[in-house]
Amino acid sequence: MNRFRSPRSSQTNDGGLATNRFDRGERAPLARLVSARVIGLIGVGLYNWWVVVAAQGKLLTSANEFFSDLEAIGRPHADLLQHLDLLAGLLLFVALLLRGPWGPTGKRSEWPWTVAFSVAGAVGGLFPYACSEGLSAACRRAERHFDLPAHHYAHIASGMVEFAVMTVAIYLARVRTREHITWAARAIRWTYVALVVGYPLIAVAYLSNHWGAYVEPIFFTSFSVMVVVELFESAPSMSQLRD
Repeated sequence: MNRFRSPRSSQTNDGGLATNRFDRGERAPLARLVSARVIGLIGVGLYNWWVVVAAQGKLLTSANEFFSDLEAIGRPHADLLQHLDLLAGLLLFVALLLRGPWGPTGKRSEWPWTVAFSVAGAVGGLFPYACSEGLSAACRRAERHFDLPAHHYAHIASGMVEFAVMTVAIYLARVRTREHITWAARAIRWTYVALVVGYPLIAVAYLSNHWGAYVEPIFFTSFSVMVVVELFESAPSMSQLRD
């Protein structure tokens, strides 16, 4: 008498319903994971606008300036570059939240620090430099005497936070994966080495006002690699989390 009932609708036992709910539960994290990775890769691409600038070869007028100098008020396309930083930070924030803290062996201690990095990057995009300190001695003097507008120092502060929190994240990730042999562990190890080499170089570049454009990309690249690892490192399934 039930000739109009489809075979699928006849599976009404508790086990079948539980299986369907489990399948939906497995698919939801997969969709979130894919979304996080797509959004994150777009954010990483925008964060690395310096690659296009360096290849284009016109906006960067000296190897002694930092890329942040290009966002100083009055520089060509400064507003566009600020907006790219802002959008990159927001996209990375969303992506990292979607991805979540779970790694192959549990919660990753570096995850909150990478989220803080995305926030600092977005804040930096809201506040431009007042002048190009890498090119102008007068700008540097005014900066050191706190004669510049507040937004200049807000940009500096956000940049310092950006570097600090991502450095902590890379260190914690290095500690977490020290005994691992995965691709993520290798990427983190080389990123950690890059920072060990890069910090003395950027200190020299900043204090001497030379070669900033060559040194800064070490950090942009290292931070980008860390974000990619955070997004693409294997994640546990819902069944593993429940176990």
